[in-house]
Amino acid sequence: MLYHFSENPDITTFVPQPVKNRPDLPSVVWAIDEEHAVNYYFPRDCPRVIYSRSEAVSSADLELFFHGSKASTIIVVESGWLEKINTVALYRYTFEDNGFELTDGTAGYYLSRQTVNPIAVEPVQQLLAKIVNAGAELRFTPNLYPIRNAVLSSTIDDYSIIRFQHAVPGG
Repeated sequence: MLYHFSENPDITTFVPQPVKNRPDLPSVVWAIDEEHAVNYYFPRDCPRVIYSRSEAVSSADLELFFHGSKASTIIVVESGWLEKINTVALYRYTFEDNGFELTDGTAGYYLSRQTVNPIAVEPVQQLLAKIVNAGAELRFTPNLYPIRNAVLSSTIDDYSIIRFQHAVPGG
């Protein structure tokens, strides 16, 4: 099964849409796999930096980014989003995986160039508890720029930077 998360509870058909920040792609319907669903337990426009342990991460970067943590995935969000995370109404749409193709295995992204009808929709409640129960460590910071820049200049090769255009400017 694949998933799509939305603040809209009434989507009956997903029609391929152009990807604003990826003009190289045709119009598509996006979906995410179960392993990476935790990355989407957030309001749609919430900027976040997500990184995970892998064999490629140097011991120095393991110490720097994971010091004191047993979590394999760290999600960093700006502090200003905490209230919205606690109050947003979020819905998980479930899709059959036929018709989708894997486009990024590290991020768990799947694309379909066809119209897709969900087989189920359900509310996702208690987002902070869902994130913690998924085994991710959630961290808050006033500004995402320092952690984004640090991840990009590190040996971490398993990361996602989502909705960064909504991050607090500067850093």
